[in-house]
Amino acid sequence: MRVLLVEDDESIAEPLADGLSRYGIHTDRVVTGAEALRAQLGDFVLLDLGLPDIDGIDVCRRLRQVSDVPIIMLTARGDETDRVLGLEMGADDYLPKPFSTRELVARMRAVSRRTRTVARTESRDAARTLGPLTIDERTRQAYLSGEALALTPKEYQLLVLLAADPGAVVDRRRILETVWEPNFFGRGKTLDFHVATLRRKLGDARWIENRRGVGFRLVVPGRDG
Repeated sequence: MRVLLVEDDESIAEPLADGLSRYGIHTDRVVTGAEALRAQLGDFVLLDLGLPDIDGIDVCRRLRQVSDVPIIMLTARGDETDRVLGLEMGADDYLPKPFSTRELVARMRAVSRRTRTVARTESRDAARTLGPLTIDERTRQAYLSGEALALTPKEYQLLVLLAADPGAVVDRRRILETVWEPNFFGRGKTLDFHVATLRRKLGDARWIENRRGVGFRLVVPGRDG
């Protein structure tokens, strides 16, 4: 595996690269956000938020616009707002400093497993049509009545997961563990936020039905569930 480490602190970057090498992971390092946006991303991006030029959250957002590469944010920031915002901008996980190399590698493996799960779900049907809704996994784009929906990466993954088995209730924990991370710290507020924004973009709240205390299911408005 080859990772891009975006970290300006030499005292953190060098031992981290050495530790990762013991797990067979090769590290390419850059020290600024601008360099990260020009670099080859490899198989993974480890992104510090406290960069000297561009805020790491903005770097995450811009990387996610051009690539689906897994991103783990590494930061000393303790504010929950930063963590939630980073995840909503498309990061796959968040690891506060200080951390051990062993924990980071475990997180990377967990993200890789979730990424493969989503990929398998998407590959079952390259273009899925549900009433006026079409999900094209080849282009990672959803269309409603022929019009492209402007979905964030998390909104798209949430829609794909729910659409994999229309009408079936997907429990909240499975959604969080598939689209976000195991032991997600956001207490479900981020999931509810994404469901609300996805409903708005679909133009009808009936697309996503809430089974209180259980989870959500995707239904075509006007059809019997």
